[in-house]
Amino acid sequence: MAFIDEIRIRARAGNGGDGIVSWLHLKSKEFSGPAGGDGGKGGSVFMKATSDLGRLSAYQNIKDFVAENGGKGESRSRKGANGEDLYIEVPVGSLVKNITTGETFELLNAGESICVLKGGVGGYGNEHFKGSKNVTPQEHTLGTSGEDGEFVIELRLIADFGLVGLPNAGKSSLINSVTNAKSKVGNYYFTTKEPHLGVLGNKIIADIPGLIEGAAENKGLGHAFLRHIMRTRVIVHCVSLESENPKEDYLTVRKELELYDPQMLDKTELLVLTKTDMVDADKIKKSTKEMSKLNKNIIAVSVLDDESMKKLKETLLAL
Repeated sequence: MAFIDEIRIRARAGNGGDGIVSWLHLKSKEFSGPAGGDGGKGGSVFMKATSDLGRLSAYQNIKDFVAENGGKGESRSRKGANGEDLYIEVPVGSLVKNITTGETFELLNAGESICVLKGGVGGYGNEHFKGSKNVTPQEHTLGTSGEDGEFVIELRLIADFGLVGLPNAGKSSLINSVTNAKSKVGNYYFTTKEPHLGVLGNKIIADIPGLIEGAAENKGLGHAFLRHIMRTRVIVHCVSLESENPKEDYLTVRKELELYDPQMLDKTELLVLTKTDMVDADKIKKSTKEMSKLNKNIIAVSVLDDESMKKLKETLLAL
């Protein structure tokens, strides 16, 4: 099933049940008074966070969500049944926007739920209107309508480390080597079309699809994946030593991050020079010296060099 990280849905809370007109008749009395019950409350709509990051994929063919209506009031002063609340599960890290009202909600912890639409209130039965001057009330009220709205649900991954870099910077190979992820590896543009997650110790690493110049203007994969970097705690910036100009590659991606959100540059960043096995020692030394002027937190690695990968893992866990 394809990874879905943004959907648009419509939802409606349940309507309140109507109050009714009813009379209580007892054998011993010709008339015993009003006994029409109130209507039940309509079910509300909640968004609930789940640790299943692929949960939005289940809604590809479901665009309308409706909570249960409240039941009508009943005789003998019995209240109608309340409508059952509706819980829509969304992945942890989801940003939910009510397009109708402009409100936004974030769900950052598994099990957390937020009421986004309130159910309607039940109407009053005629018993509610009885009094010394109105012993035979005919009045009753209808239940109110539940709230409705249109929502955009956008997943923003929460990870300890987010791997970024231009296409073919070696991110997929890197995450496969340090974790149990199975990210695609290939020497072609946009190897990764969707984020892949791996675990190192108890830390989550996200392989973010390759960025290109203009990504902040939504070129290439653009905003679809830049947003996934926003909640990563540490940026792992991969730069391929095979590049003719590693420094320019690094600055290109940094510029895109800044254009999307200047706060991106405030995150802790580890600069990883990849593919040391594809170049000679002089280029590794020269590039490391030049790039360390831009970022002191730097390491050069090759997925074929066990020693360098061990050092990388230790560095990541230390961060």
